[in-house]
Amino acid sequence: MTEKFVIVIDLGTNSNKAGVVSLDGEIISKVSKESQLTYPAPGLVEQDPQTMYQASLEIISSALEKSKVSKKQIAAIGVTGQMAGIMGIDKNWNPVTHYDSWLDNRCKPYIKEIKEKGNKEYINTCGMPVTISHAAKMLWWKKERPKAYDKIHKFILPAAYVAGRLANLDGDEAFVDHSYLHFTGMVDAEKMEWSKKLSDLLEVPIEKMPKIINPWDVIGELTQKEADKCGLQAGIPIIAGAGDTAASFFGTGLTEPGELIDVAGTASVLGGCVEDFRPDVENETMIFPRAINTDYWYPLSFVGGGGLCLRWFRDTFAQKEKEIAKKRDIDPYELLNERASKLPPGSDGILFIPHLAGRTFPSNSSVKGSWTGFSWNHKKEHFYRAILESIAFEYNYYLDIIKKLFPEMTFTQVRGVGGGSCSDLWNQIKADVLGIEYLKVDEEDVGLKGLAIIAAKGVGLIYNMEEKINKIVKTTTTYQPRQKYVKVYEEYTNIYNQMISDLNSTFTKLDQISDI
Repeated sequence: MTEKFVIVIDLGTNSNKAGVVSLDGEIISKVSKESQLTYPAPGLVEQDPQTMYQASLEIISSALEKSKVSKKQIAAIGVTGQMAGIMGIDKNWNPVTHYDSWLDNRCKPYIKEIKEKGNKEYINTCGMPVTISHAAKMLWWKKERPKAYDKIHKFILPAAYVAGRLANLDGDEAFVDHSYLHFTGMVDAEKMEWSKKLSDLLEVPIEKMPKIINPWDVIGELTQKEADKCGLQAGIPIIAGAGDTAASFFGTGLTEPGELIDVAGTASVLGGCVEDFRPDVENETMIFPRAINTDYWYPLSFVGGGGLCLRWFRDTFAQKEKEIAKKRDIDPYELLNERASKLPPGSDGILFIPHLAGRTFPSNSSVKGSWTGFSWNHKKEHFYRAILESIAFEYNYYLDIIKKLFPEMTFTQVRGVGGGSCSDLWNQIKADVLGIEYLKVDEEDVGLKGLAIIAAKGVGLIYNMEEKINKIVKTTTTYQPRQKYVKVYEEYTNIYNQMISDLNSTFTKLDQISDI
């Protein structure tokens, strides 16, 4: 029997990736292409759907060529991507809007409007705090761009747009898989149905929403026209796929209640696996998406652009370090970590707020970045380490909420993935701050692996996804919390939380001035 493979595509914020993956989770080949983001004005972030699609065709072709796998061996195609943004298509699957990125905050007046209309109803029904959800973005299009809004037949996600283009779907065949539903702001999460109550509350008709399906459902087949463009064979089944965070969670083997996960990527995400839907009405911080397995839930929260803070610091303040790193043939982050690792917990009294694009959860777009407590004795590495610690402090806040929502559960282990998990220093800081054993997963591209297993199930090549992924995923380094540092970090975490509260009025005033 000829060995079969799956092609998976990840439409990320920083880059678009495609991989050819075996049924045992081995990534045979992988290529990436930098994402094209545009910034029309401060706070506005957009992407062109056509550019995203063209990039997908290019990386599919390149990944296949690089793999040396025959196109006849490709059994399925799956697409994942960004979850918190939205775009609109017409009846013919033509984009009638740009992709309104999750980093874009132009919809913040409508976040306030939704809260005023029915905040508790919203959270209790869809499990999503009123923040960068699709709901506020849909209202922006309705109120600010009514002509474009009228042309929108369905609101969809970028991954669905690309999958639909590959299969030549029409607008009535638009879909969304259940891993994205919490972000829509229009769903009854427990029933996995569009909510009439929320539709009426938002005054957005359900008719503009796509059909709800499972991640492993086949949405169509690759057409001859598109196959010719990317070097594949026509007729390959295309799977709905899942949101990038959900695919990554699943790809780490997060399949049992009580497990935790840290995705240290562009967004810094901490989540867990639980059996019940318990919306975070009190704190408005935790999101409650369905897991890939619909019996479970993935409560999570994240720092929007948390990982970007490090990139920003490197590019803005570490030019000298970049030059030294180049001469030593190492990554600049290695040099920064090396120096920061010699500092004590708390960075000698410096605290950082990592919300450069506004705080995502709980939603407060006025909050921005800040270093506090620095003096003459502090050096560049102090400021860098303070960034690492700030993400861990945010994680601790999230974990405290999960523990309060699920007091009967014990969480004893965190699995770390993403580019940030390459840092031993950062992993150890997180273990010390959370007071929990931290495990590094051996594969950066867990989202691609997770999606490949989902796609293989969709075409009947795998039956038990959970069993399969747990045979594939391996962990490498283990970081144990060091008790003497756990106690020190408890104090810093409390001060950090209080600092954000104390600076709220300052951030609000600065925001008001910038709006003038």
